Amino acid sequence: MEQEKIGKFIAKCRKEQNFTQANLAEKLGITNQAVSKWENGKSMPDASLMLELCQLLKISVNELLNGGKIIMKDYKKIAEQNLVELEKQKEIADKKLLTTAKVLATMSCLSAILLILTGALLAKTDQFLGAGITVLGTVLIFATAIYAVTVEHDAGYYECPSCKMHYQPTMKAVLLAPHYGTTRKYSLNRH
Repeated sequence: MEQEKIGKFIAKCRKEQNFTQANLAEKLGITNQAVSKWENGKSMPDASLMLELCQLLKISVNELLNGGKIIMKDYKKIAEQNLVELEKQKEIADKKLLTTAKVLATMSCLSAILLILTGALLAKTDQFLGAGITVLGTVLIFATAIYAVTVEHDAGYYECPSCKMHYQPTMKAVLLAPHYGTTRKYSLNRH
């Protein structure tokens, strides 16, 4: 999707409906700076606003995502292209999220290990402080693990090693399946 093309289309439709950026922003409950960013191609409208925006501009979501009016005979083809493009963008965002989660998990685990070692050393001179720091490190490891697995579940898909079918298991299945990093093995009866 071409953000600049979409932005110009939003501006054109807004003017056709006799809205200023401020009027449109007020109706959507956002700032006029957000509308300006859309129209300049610096950002896209949030998915939660698209239906209301399209109603106000008297266009369809497909026309918005296409950045122009759609002739009826091309509607299905363009709608399918828009869906494919949205799915690609979601995959890219999910990959970035998984990478960020991995980096944060690694940093948190290293910090937790450092806290546990520090706590163990401090326990020799101050048992209460040493125990507190050790518990903090342990809690950090568990919290990081839960966060990482949750992000992996929400952002990723899984593939059955036997039939190669893609699916998203329950959180319980993700937690209980044998795994190494983000690679998990599931039996056929789990999906």
